[in-house]
Amino acid sequence: MQLRMVIATILVFLGIPCLAADAVRKTNVVFILTDNQGAWTLGCYGNPDIQTPHIDRLAADGMLFSRAFASNAVCSPTRATYLTGLIPSQHGVHCFLDPKYMMGPEAYNTLAEFRSLPEILADHGYVCGLTGKWHLGANLTPQESFSYWITMVQGSTAEFYDMPVIEEGEVRKEPKYATDLWTEHAVRFIRQNKDRPFFLYLPYNGPYNLGPLLLNPARNRHHDYYADKPLMSFHRDAMHPWLFNNKDYLNNMVSIRRVAAETSAVDDGVGAVMAALEELGLEDDTLIVYAADQGWMGGTNGLWGMGDHTRPLTAFDRMMQVPLIFRHRGAISPGGKSDAMVSNYDFLPSVLSYLNLGDETGRLQPKSPGRDFSPLLRGQTIDWDNVVYYEMERVRAIRTDEWKYVHRPDGPYELYHLASDPFEKVNLYGQPQQATIQGELEQRLEHFFLATAEPKYDLYRGGGSKASLLSDREQKRRP
Repeated sequence: MQLRMVIATILVFLGIPCLAADAVRKTNVVFILTDNQGAWTLGCYGNPDIQTPHIDRLAADGMLFSRAFASNAVCSPTRATYLTGLIPSQHGVHCFLDPKYMMGPEAYNTLAEFRSLPEILADHGYVCGLTGKWHLGANLTPQESFSYWITMVQGSTAEFYDMPVIEEGEVRKEPKYATDLWTEHAVRFIRQNKDRPFFLYLPYNGPYNLGPLLLNPARNRHHDYYADKPLMSFHRDAMHPWLFNNKDYLNNMVSIRRVAAETSAVDDGVGAVMAALEELGLEDDTLIVYAADQGWMGGTNGLWGMGDHTRPLTAFDRMMQVPLIFRHRGAISPGGKSDAMVSNYDFLPSVLSYLNLGDETGRLQPKSPGRDFSPLLRGQTIDWDNVVYYEMERVRAIRTDEWKYVHRPDGPYELYHLASDPFEKVNLYGQPQQATIQGELEQRLEHFFLATAEPKYDLYRGGGSKASLLSDREQKRRP
């Protein structure tokens, strides 16, 4: 890429701008997104047990964000946020999407009213492909300017084999291991489009780490390696009184080893994609981003899962923290690490700016609350306020360097001093000595959503949701 830039500069100097434009190829984008993965499960984030050599190499060759967070606890809302730069109270997807909106007569694309990353890139000459989990509606046919489209019928994963998939508008049962299937199609898409700018969205449905499949040993190639490993990076703790789902998996070695094996299988897929780019000579031309839709807890504080698996719904750090890695050989310096606190709503503005399409962010409606951290990828310093915001249905939270405040309209309320209590075990809400910081955080949280939320999707002020809310579903089941 650097050679192309030098050639382009010389041609512009010689007064040949059209040839210069041809000489500078647009940067390809490969966005790898995993399903229910805490950053702590990866070697590059300090995990000593789970083997993730390819993801670790991705981080070593690029920049790792040590404090990246999801703005919601479940997959549909967070995926919508990555692709639009909007939070749930703007895009309206507050919970995981109902099956009837994915297939059947009521199916529709929940992002249709917004301008998304693939739409923007397609307008700028990119060919766009999706291989993996969509879970944003109207799954049967390509959405949001994707021309290559193979996806899941459902949003959840019952197992990774014999899974119903959609390809070319038809539903079939796929006997192949799903993680390998998505990887094979990703490599195929790259090969088919190696001579033109492309955006590959590779949203794995692994490692997943939820559901009855965790009561079964892995069937993939990593099963034997983990079969006798203690995997002590998974905390063993007494069950938290708020844990509502996933109780059978807590402190269960079958479940723990299954998570490890599925995580390593995703790593294999990352390695295959990296190898294809290297073989085709596209490493200098391609930005790879690795992230997860939301965080995940595997035993810490007696919890297993995400913020939708507790009652009340919660916002613990490991449920929010996601891996976020950027690699672009020759453009992003290797071995970079940023401690800036970023959110998935910052993703879209930052990627567009990195691709020199920053003007597109200003055209988004409604306005994204996201900030541009792309200067960090270029080795520059920026003035950055370390704060992120979160909402899971009617639960809202603000997290700063030292503090987290969690608000629910009818309580309970939570206040944690993360600097001294990183696992959020001691709730300081209502303590007189914390009154000042508590009041400041309450005001900042309220101000953010007053300035950002769209009235029709603001659950605090009578707005609605495109997905059924867990609280409403449970209310209907009560006698």
